[in-house]
Amino acid sequence: MFNAITSPPLNFFYTSRMACPYVDGRTERRMVADLTSRRGRHSHDALARAGFRRSQHLSYKPACPNCRSCVPIRVRVDDFAWTRTFRRILRNNEDLVGSPVPAEATREQFDLFQRYQIARHDEGEMALMDFADYADMVERSPIETAIIEYRDQDDRLRAGILTDIQDDGLSAVYSFYDPDDDRRSPGVFMVLDLVRKVRTLGLRHVYLGYWIAESRKMAYKTRYRPCEILTGHDWTEFPGS
Repeated sequence: MFNAITSPPLNFFYTSRMACPYVDGRTERRMVADLTSRRGRHSHDALARAGFRRSQHLSYKPACPNCRSCVPIRVRVDDFAWTRTFRRILRNNEDLVGSPVPAEATREQFDLFQRYQIARHDEGEMALMDFADYADMVERSPIETAIIEYRDQDDRLRAGILTDIQDDGLSAVYSFYDPDDDRRSPGVFMVLDLVRKVRTLGLRHVYLGYWIAESRKMAYKTRYRPCEILTGHDWTEFPGS
């Protein structure tokens, strides 16, 4: 599946081409580095600033032929625009307490994760994940990673977000929530809570992965302003932020 292209300090590879999960009719290929060959946050964070994302022990970046639709995006928290809509979403979720816990899979988390997948992404590969697959996603990280669990007043788990801790902020790896809670806008709430946590930590950014204008599932990310996108080698403010 892989062809080596680079050597130390990290080994980089290309994946084989496959169908793009975001834009119909296109193919996807990734440049990948195995982070287990260089443990520690420094290598990961340098790659994150260069537009890479982490999945388990791998750091990857789109390297698709004839396509540049996946644009790395991050939120700048110092002057974040707290709109009336965002403040309303915070109020609607003020009964929830978000607590970081070790990145260790639990049955309670998996049951909620599975409910979310079946309700929201039943045709995707993640809907087929079993507990062992979920544990791999959560636990197989060579860097500092946590799950922020959001519980209600009855201590019921209502949402969770797998989060990487970087030297300049937090990275939202994957979030899931009770599908019956759509009216709360829990996905938006968890991003807003990361913004608050990053400010409390005295850091600067929330990394949101890739913005894809042609994909309804990925185009929403520019609503968090001001946001920055990686163009070439430089992070620049998204137009209109």
